[in-house]
Amino acid sequence: MSGSANGNGNANGNGTVPAQRPGNLPAELTSFVGRRDELTRVKRLLSEARLVTLTGVGGVGKTRLALRVAQQAQRAFPDGTWLVELAALDDPGLLAQSVRTALALPPQAALAETLRDRRLLLVLDNCEHLQDACAVLAEAVLRACPGVRVLATSRHRLGAHGEHTFAVPPLALPDREALLAARAAAAVPGFAVNPRNAADMTALCTRLDGLPLALELAAVRLRSLSPGELVARLDDRFQLLDTGSSAALPRQQTLRALVDWSFGLCTPAEQALWTRLSVFAGECDLEAVQEVCADEDAVPRERVLAVLAALIDKSVLSCEHRGAGAGARARYRMLETVRRYGQERLAATGGADALRGRHRDHYRGLAERAVRHWFSPSQGEWLERLRLEHPNLRAALEFCVLRPGDAAAGLRMAADLGTYWEGSGTVAEGRRWLDRLLARAPEEDRAGGLAVAGWLAVIQNDPTAAEAALAEAGRLARDLGDARVLAQVALFRGMAAMSVGDLRLSAELYEEALARHRELGDPYAVAMSLFRLALVASTAGDSESAVARSEECRALCEAHGELWARAYAQWVLGVEKWRGGDAAAASALAGESLLANHRIGDRLGVALGLELLAWIAATGAQPDRAASLFGAAHALWQATGSPLAGFGLLAECHETWSAAACGALGERAYLRGFQGGTALSPEQAVGFALRVDRSAAPGREPGAGGARLTRRETEVAAMVARGLTNKEIAASLVIAQRTAESHVENILAKLGFTSRAQIASWATQRQLASAPGESAV
Repeated sequence: MSGSANGNGNANGNGTVPAQRPGNLPAELTSFVGRRDELTRVKRLLSEARLVTLTGVGGVGKTRLALRVAQQAQRAFPDGTWLVELAALDDPGLLAQSVRTALALPPQAALAETLRDRRLLLVLDNCEHLQDACAVLAEAVLRACPGVRVLATSRHRLGAHGEHTFAVPPLALPDREALLAARAAAAVPGFAVNPRNAADMTALCTRLDGLPLALELAAVRLRSLSPGELVARLDDRFQLLDTGSSAALPRQQTLRALVDWSFGLCTPAEQALWTRLSVFAGECDLEAVQEVCADEDAVPRERVLAVLAALIDKSVLSCEHRGAGAGARARYRMLETVRRYGQERLAATGGADALRGRHRDHYRGLAERAVRHWFSPSQGEWLERLRLEHPNLRAALEFCVLRPGDAAAGLRMAADLGTYWEGSGTVAEGRRWLDRLLARAPEEDRAGGLAVAGWLAVIQNDPTAAEAALAEAGRLARDLGDARVLAQVALFRGMAAMSVGDLRLSAELYEEALARHRELGDPYAVAMSLFRLALVASTAGDSESAVARSEECRALCEAHGELWARAYAQWVLGVEKWRGGDAAAASALAGESLLANHRIGDRLGVALGLELLAWIAATGAQPDRAASLFGAAHALWQATGSPLAGFGLLAECHETWSAAACGALGERAYLRGFQGGTALSPEQAVGFALRVDRSAAPGREPGAGGARLTRRETEVAAMVARGLTNKEIAASLVIAQRTAESHVENILAKLGFTSRAQIASWATQRQLASAPGESAV
């Protein structure tokens, strides 16, 4: 192919025809859509490295991106940009000859010698089936020819010395939509995206994983199906998307052929693990893969990591690191198209049901372990782990619903996840799972599930359902002699009584729950019973009892390094300080509670913190701030489907002080502030509440004013300035290391800092850093 194919043969502004650039890049037959960021990054990488390999799953657009990079880089290579197409080449012994042919060199020319003094770009396209030969050739040419650079495309890295890789991602959503719209308009005359089909077009883009080839095949199908009909049939995507360009290689003409090719490049062990991994929904970690997918034959447990690495190298899987410190984990993910293919293969082997059973057992065990570790310093890590595994938890619960005889196991799992449903703001979903499983579970296995279902109904302010569930749970627990469920029922009935204003009954039930949980030795339930007793005392105006119960709860939590129940105890203490007229102390306590709940991910706790800070603002002549905080809290109550999270009597404070703020501002100004608050993300809302969000507090410098540190936080800041680690701070203050970490994180957030060095500088400037007994000057 001559250089004219590059489209450079047009006359310039002076009427002359510019010299054609050497090379053989093909002209583009369709528009190039998106990829601006990828183009920039690959060109930068190519300027820094001499061998760059674009990797990615089949159909993701590696070739098209490589050709566009090569086209834009032509000026840097006076001896040309040259494409070597390898997709149809099966014999690695013919690789060098294919390169000579592409470069229009004589058959006997020695590549290294011929290219020694040239400055050119060699594009080796579709190298995956010739990996070793391509690596050897690239290394040999690059060592001998300093002016040559190689841009390769492959489903996995070549493994050559000096190779840099760039994983080509699926198209971003806007680019997906633009590509599908453009190809649909080309395939179907008169087609256009409009309000009637826009949602279905977006669904196509999302469910086809942003793979350009899949989107182009879908566009062709729009000749015979509407976007909605196409979406409805995507579960059978391999049968549906079977008509591509007849000019393409057979393996690039249909979606199935494309993935078949990738599957065929895998070893038997890799193929086995690919099919088994399809049982996971969303992501999974190494522990899950080993427990669910390993066997004694095809993929032994000790070989799982190596086979996973091979599938990552071949772009079947992607890997991301989530979390930090001891809680950091590698997470593996398949594109939905790749996963569907694996599911078809797994179904054909007849082993899908057994594998789904192993999947259910693993995630049921994970839920049980989370309960055992909940009241500990690793509480936040477990909540985050469950949040990451949410799609797999759903898949396991669905299997229990559908498989006869598994409802009891599923019900125990859904009940074990009760605290997760509350903390993650998915109370409505938790109730749905419990209701479905309760309808199928045997009578003798229902008590625990009914108790948790009643609790979640209280949170959602559904007293009728709560009363019925808790009454039945109590009856069954008494018949079975189940002390744990009886203790839970007492606690949850106390919540129900408080939500309707019966403070006497509520206090009696909380005292019963506290006694039962103490006898059972359940520290988390003891802490929650203490918090509830503090709350009912506060509501009844018994400040002394409220503070005493809260302090007892806080001490118990600190002894175990627990943060969540402690945050709720801090909240009650904040309410008491506010009622006692100490707005500054109340704000500090509310801020600590808010930060802890935000870091854990408890949206209900965050909403409570925002509510309290709104009341404080309203009584402190800050009605505009109060309006925004009320709006931010309202957005979270709505998002979680939990009106004041079962704290029914708090509605009185809400109504009183929101009305006061509205009266002070005027209805129009109040509504404007309220709506501004509802528009904030949870992160922005927390930042605004603590005055650490630059956008919410324009012009504020880090560390300047804003929420003040508590006495303990000031003490910790001084220790940070002296160079103490969190472990050393914990030992010095006789607190859990997790509590010390929480203090440091609170300081960072309150001061708007991002590092311990900033804390140290801040503390030193304020002469806080002297060790005890030393002069501060």
